[in-house]
Amino acid sequence: MRALPALLAAAAVALSACSAGERPAASGAASPSSLPSSSAQAPAGLLGPANAYVQAVNGGNLDALVAAFAPDAVIIDVSREIRGRDAIRTWADREVIGGRLTVNRIVENRGGYQKLLVHWAPGGSGGWAAHYAFTVNGSGITRADLQYA
Repeated sequence: MRALPALLAAAAVALSACSAGERPAASGAASPSSLPSSSAQAPAGLLGPANAYVQAVNGGNLDALVAAFAPDAVIIDVSREIRGRDAIRTWADREVIGGRLTVNRIVENRGGYQKLLVHWAPGGSGGWAAHYAFTVNGSGITRADLQYA
């Protein structure tokens, strides 16, 4: 009976090690932990401001994240509307910085608009698939629509 607690502890450690990693997407995309750096998190062809957003999220850079948006930008986060850089800063500081964003693929691409299939993992979580649609005008994101996939 003395071996049972040690066996249970070893099983718990093994299970937590297995669940700590990201599950690869059905498409076979690499998990964030298998990619060498945050620069590898975005495929070629992303619009500049969308790429800046991805890099800022993965780099934990709140100022760069906010700078990726136009001053009057709006974010639709599932059903919430976040409008303007001050509100975006508050939202990102509370809910985005510390997470990991992997772009699996560009789903739709037309002038000034991209819809991405991403894996979003808020700090400390395994995350989930989502669609992030970015509308860009000039050098900033004017609208970001973030929805569960």
